[in-house]
Amino acid sequence: MTFDIPSLIAHAARTQALAAGTILGSGTVSNRDNSAGSSCLAEVRTIETLERGAPETPFMGFGDRVRIEMLDKAGASIFGAIEQ
Repeated sequence: MTFDIPSLIAHAARTQALAAGTILGSGTVSNRDNSAGSSCLAEVRTIETLERGAPETPFMGFGDRVRIEMLDKAGASIFGAIEQ
């Protein structure tokens, strides 16, 4: 993540009161280096738009498959791949 959780809390607390039990969401977590992959199609399409002027990657369609996997610094799978 670009910002750690304490930084997210501090930022949110600048504009509104946070009470016990407040839930904060950080959204999808991107790689600092997008050549390592992206966290969602919206991110891929945004990067393409910024770099090339228009998105090239289509949204998902019927029959498409998704594979999610998180690797540690050594390249080993942390929880195994999830494929749907």
